[in-house]
Order: sequence, then C-alpha cells, then structure tokens
Amino acid sequence: MPSSPGTETFPAATPAASLVFTTVLSHGPLTRLEAARRAGLSPAAVTKAVRPLIASGYLVEDAGAEARPALGRPANPVRVDGGRALFVGVKLTGDEIIGVLTDLCCRTLVDRRVPLADRAPGAVLAATADLVRELLTEADGYGVRVAGLGIAVSGDVDRAEGVVRYSPFLEWREVPLAELATAATGLPVTVDNDVRALTVAEQWFGAGVGLSDFAVVTVGAGIGCGLVVHGRVVAGAYGVAGEIGHVTVDPDGPPCHCGNRGCVEAVAADAAILARIRETGGTEVADTAEAVERARRGDTGAREAYARAGNAIGRGIATVANLLGPSRVIISGEGLAAYDLFAEHVREAFTAAAFGSAARCDVRTRPLPFEEWARGAAATAIQSFITAPH
Repeated sequence: MPSSPGTETFPAATPAASLVFTTVLSHGPLTRLEAARRAGLSPAAVTKAVRPLIASGYLVEDAGAEARPALGRPANPVRVDGGRALFVGVKLTGDEIIGVLTDLCCRTLVDRRVPLADRAPGAVLAATADLVRELLTEADGYGVRVAGLGIAVSGDVDRAEGVVRYSPFLEWREVPLAELATAATGLPVTVDNDVRALTVAEQWFGAGVGLSDFAVVTVGAGIGCGLVVHGRVVAGAYGVAGEIGHVTVDPDGPPCHCGNRGCVEAVAADAAILARIRETGGTEVADTAEAVERARRGDTGAREAYARAGNAIGRGIATVANLLGPSRVIISGEGLAAYDLFAEHVREAFTAAAFGSAARCDVRTRPLPFEEWARGAAATAIQSFITAPH
C-alpha cells in the first residue's frame, strides 16, 4: 500500500501539551502569553509545552512576523504547521462513500466519491480500503505520512470501542469497524457517529470555535444532533447523546423506525416528508427534489408537510436549548436545500417552546456538503492523534 504509515507518535507528553497545541490549532497564530490565557495555563507551562512541539516541527515560531508588544523579549506568535502530518476522513452513507485527504489543520487537499452497491460490512470495508488506498497514493505527492484514518457512520457508534452498534441506513449491528479498517488499511482508525464527527470539526475548525457550549443539528435523511458542553463533545455513558431525532413531538404521530411514534425524525426526515405528501395528496412523489419543486410551486400538501417538519425541528431544538442552554445551534445537513420552505416554522416553534432566556440562543444555518462530513471524520482522527496517551 502506498504511503506506508509510520510509527511516530505526537510529541505531547502531558495533557497540558495537548491542550496548548489544540488551542493554537483552533485560534492561532498565538503568542505564548495569548495561548496561556486561552488555555488557562501559566506562561511557564505553555513555554514548557511548546518547546518539544517546535523541536518536532508541529509548531512553527513566526520569527519573521512583526513582534507584538509584550513585556520582556519580543513575543513571536506560534502556529501549527499544517503540512507536518496528513489524515484521511471517510463518511459512509447508505449508497455512497465520500473520502478526503486533509492536512493537520483539517484543510481538505483531495476529495473523492465512490458509489456503494452493497451495504454488507465486508463489501463496504473493501470499497473503503480501495478509496483509502487511492488517497494514500495522493498523499505520496505531498511527501508527508498519513497519521490516521477517521470514519464517520450514522447511528449508534461506540467510539471508545470502535464498534458500530447500530446503523439504520447501512443496516449494521455490532460491527467492529475500527479493528477491521485498521487491518485493511494499516492505519490507526477512529470510528465515530457522523454528527459527532461533524461537531468536532465545527468545534475545532468551524462555527463553534471559541464556544464552550453549542449544538449541531443536522436535517435530511435523518435528524441528528451533536452537543458540546463545557468545551467537550458529549458522547454519553453508552455512546448515545443528543438524539433529538427521537424526541417525541406528537405522541399520536407517524411510527418511527426506532419503535416509537411521533419522533422528530418520523415527522421531519426526508422520507417522512415524502410519506406525508403521498398521504395527504393521494399522489406519488418520486424524491425530495420533486417534493421541494411542488412546495415551491404552491402545492398545499407539500407546503404543509414542510411546515410540519419545521415545527418538529424547532421543537426539537428548543428541547436542546431548554436542557443545556447552548449559546449557538448550528443547523446543517443535506435537508437545508429546502430550508426556505420550513425556516419560518423552525423559528416560530423554537421561540414558542424555548423557556425564558433559552430563546436567546443563536440559531443559524450552515450548509455543508458531504465532503465536510468526511472532513469531520478526519477531524476525529486528528483529535485521536493529538490526545492519545503517550
């Protein structure tokens, strides 16, 4: 296999060193004093942490930059050398595999998509290994080793064990994906829920940078939610947290694949919207694109289905705001293509159901293609690389 992974580990001997590095990664370039303030560490602790990171090339001191005013000697900012290591991220869907090659700053260098004809674990693993092999060949052109592979999968994923407990779109149960993918690719593998992976990318590199409490809500084939509380992505005691898709908004509503009725996902996911249009209109609708077109033409049934979906999503987001009080909720996912049809209903339902000051939460949209979900998978690999025990 090209670009054989090395055995080099990240030179962060202490949690403080990992913290300093991630602080510079998300907010840099920073002077040592600025890094100390953001990380809540003493300047001496930061100086000690930075030294081996500079020596090994992961941090670079911008000595040529204009020194910022500081007491004592000039304070040169330090920044992450993004080209020091490369990572592969893979997003698995029910019918496609999306892969990216990123640098250490999670900037996408190469992206690839391949169709998925067979959802059996062995077939998906073989197709994933072929795609990773292709990206490793691309990595050879950069002359830098690939330090890790992240794989993002929808459903109940145990990141600590590397096991996909249940993925409805792939119809998987208890698949030890990290172990299998490591054997197939030779790379250290991190497997995580796709929405949590996207949340990691938003926390470190996107709309969540600098926020201690926020949520990412995804709409489309399913309804997902990633949570950051006190600066940490919440996985829950059993690897399941933030499942607002399975918050009940209508006890007498349509059945959900989870076994309950009236879940947000059973009302607002793409398949639920199509089912509602067929039910109320009495006519067939081929796909989401046709549903959107009908609604924009003024079709009453289609518009009602999207309004109902928006109401469910708004109530789900209000539940998150009431329970956790995030400063921001970022709405993303492929369902945003129809956001104009349900945005007003999301806002109205959220405002009506949010309690008190929870309604001040900044609810914003952030359209992200599936390549960004694969980038999220790469972000989890970067996270594992930086924070792994040494």
